[in-house]
Amino acid sequence: MAEKKATKAVAATKSAAAANKATKAPAKKAVAKKAVVALNAENAGFKAGDVYQALATAGKALSVAEIAKAAKISEEETLLGMGWLFKEGKIKDEAAKVALA
Repeated sequence: MAEKKATKAVAATKSAAAANKATKAPAKKAVAKKAVVALNAENAGFKAGDVYQALATAGKALSVAEIAKAAKISEEETLLGMGWLFKEGKIKDEAAKVALA
């Protein structure tokens, strides 16, 4: 008898799953986690290096989003590195874009 009860439970689960598919409930959206940027001198220096390398490779002025994409870092990390480079005078602003000085 235990086998029949297990079979009924499996059948009930399958029919419930089929009913859910039939109604096509909207899928839950995953909440994207926001990257946490460590604010310390070492991390800022590494991000500055990433930004500098992205600009040097491109050889032209880039926007913040373009730099972040080229360096494969977040926009917040890009801004952190840019702050370091602006302070050192390594980069300059050109028509809402950033280029090597």
